[in-house]
Amino acid sequence: MANFPDFKEYGYLIEEELGCNRAGGRVTYLARDALNHQPFVLKQFQFAKTQASWADFDAYQREIEVLRSLNHPGIPRYVDGFQTDEGFCMVQDYKPAVSLSANRSFSPPQIQSIAIAVLEILVYLQSRIPPVIHRDIKPDNILVDDDLNVYLVDFGFARVGDGEVGVSSVVKGTLGFMPPEQLFNRTLTEASDLYGLGMTLVCLLTGTKPDDIGDLVDISYRVKFKHLVPKINIHWVKWLERLVETRSKERYPNAVAALQSMPSCPLYSPKVRLSQSSIDLTASRSNQTLVQTLQVSNPVPDTELQGQWEILSHPSDPPTQEGSHPWITIEPNVFRGNEATFEITVDASRLMTDHLYERTIRLTTNALPEAYSLSIKLKTAPLLTRQKQAYWRSLGLLFFAMMFLYRSVYWLVGEHVVLDGNLALAAFGTAAGTAGGLEVAAWALASTGSMSANVGAVAGAIVGTLTLLSAWFMAGNINSGSVAEILLGCGIGLVSGWISGISLGLAVDALLKERFRPNFSIRIVLLTAFLGCAVSLGLTIGFFQPVVALSMLILGIGLVSHLIQVPLYRAKAISKQRQSQRYLIRP
Repeated sequence: MANFPDFKEYGYLIEEELGCNRAGGRVTYLARDALNHQPFVLKQFQFAKTQASWADFDAYQREIEVLRSLNHPGIPRYVDGFQTDEGFCMVQDYKPAVSLSANRSFSPPQIQSIAIAVLEILVYLQSRIPPVIHRDIKPDNILVDDDLNVYLVDFGFARVGDGEVGVSSVVKGTLGFMPPEQLFNRTLTEASDLYGLGMTLVCLLTGTKPDDIGDLVDISYRVKFKHLVPKINIHWVKWLERLVETRSKERYPNAVAALQSMPSCPLYSPKVRLSQSSIDLTASRSNQTLVQTLQVSNPVPDTELQGQWEILSHPSDPPTQEGSHPWITIEPNVFRGNEATFEITVDASRLMTDHLYERTIRLTTNALPEAYSLSIKLKTAPLLTRQKQAYWRSLGLLFFAMMFLYRSVYWLVGEHVVLDGNLALAAFGTAAGTAGGLEVAAWALASTGSMSANVGAVAGAIVGTLTLLSAWFMAGNINSGSVAEILLGCGIGLVSGWISGISLGLAVDALLKERFRPNFSIRIVLLTAFLGCAVSLGLTIGFFQPVVALSMLILGIGLVSHLIQVPLYRAKAISKQRQSQRYLIRP
């Protein structure tokens, strides 16, 4: 059983020893009231067993008088005091809390709460008349319970007012946590306790043990800790640096000033993580609106990112209302949270075509660094004259395909397939087969479901219907013949019709990609296809035949009139486009 002193006659039972300072003659016990078993802290000052002088008894007596007058939830209440043969005993309320010197870890918000709580206690002490200076603020003397309630204990070195408060024949305090003026036995002020609080917070933030805090103090007594806390907000670093300034006049004058100057931002700085470092856009139309998504996140725990977007002004942009931009918008503009998605909308309708626009957007946050800049690059749509106009190639291929396909079919049917010379019978079979092939191709295109394929299917169906009507007229001139000739012609026509239908669909698709209207595209494709067939017919029976010449003339005039509309339309659109450039925003 532990050899604890017997204070039963004074109404207290000792349960365990909480701490001791043998050299200073102080031992702290956990005691209980002998009647109701309420826990208390009993501190014994053993003057008789140590080198401590009984003359110090008067100082402790004055200290007890001060504790009796203190009434703050962060200071354990003085309960009782009595004298024994071995010294003097003082009883205070017991707080189920652990000192900051214990092996514990705190989150940044918790450390901030601890700093505020200690400062509020110091504000109370310094507001006393005369003010109370603790003189031994360190992790051992700051207790924190599980609910983050903070208590300041051990007023053994405290002094009240001037006189003995400022100057004493004996330096009292803890090395590493005493300010230089206390270490050199100079006048103390209300700023002196702020030094010990600053060093305590440095211990918590850097993970430095109280016994090793001297390693952070250089030969000029300046505290070097910034390199150990790279994630701490710079505003907090500056605040802590002022708490632990070597010269007391360079610190905050008192706890009130320190509390008012405490940064409102989080202790640890958030970090901005952007999904991309720049935004590159390309417009395909002059009136196009483009939208780009951007994600912003904060990977630092126990912090909250908040910020606001700003579009930097540019000399070419016209003036607008504050907070708006003539052609760029960002939604949302203001945010708060560690995960945020933004939509950056760019309206190209007010910009000059065929130019590169560069603007800068800036995100201002509570992170470090505070501002992040991103560039927006927009390549506007090209002028109409600079478009590839690939439909000319498609129409040319369609013309020659129809011409050679028609010529090949006539050569096969007229010279090689028909053995007995019944050309009308073979032509009927070929026309019927061609009509079927065109319809099959139209069905195949329509089954894809795309708009251009559907329009091409319509063009093929029109040609197939006309070819079927031709076959019906041919049937009236047939009196007799072989079924083999019809079947052979039908097979050749079926293949040629399928090829023709696919060629028509590809040509229509090229026209639609150039933004021609569907009806206009169908007319150009049909005129091109029929003109190719007419030229092929002219190569077969002669261009001076009335039917051939008339067909080529009518088809040629119709095709040319349609194609002339294209450059005229483009010239008009380009002229209008160039005129409008004068009123648009320049790069």
